[in-house]
Amino acid sequence: MKFEFATATRIIFGPGMVEEAAPLAADMGKHAMVVTGQNPDRPAPVSAAMNEKGIATMSFAVPGEPTIQMIRSGVRQAKTAGCDMVIAIGGGSVIDAGKAIAVLLTNPGEMSDYLEVIGPGQPLTQPPAPCIAIPTTAGTGAEVTCNSVIASPDHQVKVSLRSPMMFPRIAIADPELTHSVPPHVTAATGLDALTQVTEAYVSHKATPLTDPICREGIRRAARSLRRVFENGNDRAAREDMALVSLFGGLALANAKLGAVHGLAGPLGGMFPIPHGVICGQLLPHVMAANVRALQMRDPASPALDRYNEVARILTGTADADEGVAWVRELCEAMELPGLTQYGLKAEDFPTVAEKALNASSIKGNPIRLTDEELIGILHQASAA
Repeated sequence: MKFEFATATRIIFGPGMVEEAAPLAADMGKHAMVVTGQNPDRPAPVSAAMNEKGIATMSFAVPGEPTIQMIRSGVRQAKTAGCDMVIAIGGGSVIDAGKAIAVLLTNPGEMSDYLEVIGPGQPLTQPPAPCIAIPTTAGTGAEVTCNSVIASPDHQVKVSLRSPMMFPRIAIADPELTHSVPPHVTAATGLDALTQVTEAYVSHKATPLTDPICREGIRRAARSLRRVFENGNDRAAREDMALVSLFGGLALANAKLGAVHGLAGPLGGMFPIPHGVICGQLLPHVMAANVRALQMRDPASPALDRYNEVARILTGTADADEGVAWVRELCEAMELPGLTQYGLKAEDFPTVAEKALNASSIKGNPIRLTDEELIGILHQASAA
C-alpha cells in the first residue's frame, strides 16, 4: 500500500477564527493583495486589522469565476503595487484566483505555460507568494487544495493550474462567515461539497487517510445540508457544512474526483452555469450510471461496496440504489435551476462528453464511462 497526503501548511477552524488572519499575516509580508468577491464590505474588517498591524493592503475584486484574463490583470496590479503576499477571502472562485495570483507573482512566463489540457502544464519553478485562504461559502474546499480552476473563454473550458506548491500557507475556515449566504447559494455550494466527499470516497485513488474524512463529510452533509438550506441561522448546521467543505478539499487534493467534476469543467466553460448547480444536477445521475456500469462490467469492484456504504450513511440501508434515490430527492429539494435554462441543448452533449473524457477531474472515477453513458447522464440531468 502506497499513498501520499498533502494539504495547507496550517489549518485553523472555528467560529471567530478569522480574527487570526492579521496577526498571522504580519509574519508573512508587508503588502497584501486582498482578493475578494462582489461584496466590497466583506473583507473590510480583515483589511483594517492588517492595516493596524502595519500591513499595507490593496483590493482586487473577482466578480465571477476566474478567467485567464482576470488573473493576468490581478498579477499585473499586484506587481505594480509591490504586493508580497495574497489574502483571499471569499468563495471558491475568489480563493482559486488568489492562489493563481500568488503563483504568478513569483514564477516567470505566461499563465498558459502552467495550465493543464490547453497548455503544457509546466511545473512551477518557484514557491508562490505566501497566501492565506479564508472561505466565506461552504463548497469547494479550495482553501486546502493545490490547484486553481480557471476558465478559458477562448477554449470554452475550465482547466486547472496545479502544483504541490500551491497549497495556501494558512487556511482559516470560520463558519460564521457563511451565515449570510442566501439559500440558493447555500444549496449549490453545499451540493458541491457533498459531491466532492462522495466522489473522493468512491474514487479508485482513495486512500486509508481520505476514507474516514469522506465518510465523516458524507455523514455531516446528510444531517445538515437540508437543514441549513431551510434555516440559514442554524449554527450547528453551518458548522457541519463548513467541515464538509473542508473535508472535500482535503479529500479531492489527495484522492481525485470523478465524472461529475469531469463534466462540470466543459459545462462551466461552455455555459454560464454555476459550478454547484452543475454538481447538484449531475450527482444522482452520475452515481446511478457508475453503479450500473460497475455491476455490468466490473462486478467485483470495491467501488460497489463503497456505494453501498454511502447509502448506509445516508439512509441506514446499505443499498446503492437507495443511496442514489436519497441524493436525487435531496437535489430536487434544493430547488436548483435546470441546466437548459443556461442554454445547454441536446446537440451540445457529444462535445461536452468528449471534453469530459480529457478532463483531469474525471481521472478518479471508479470506472471509465463511455461517451454514450456520459451523454445519457446529460440527457437525464437536463430533463430535471
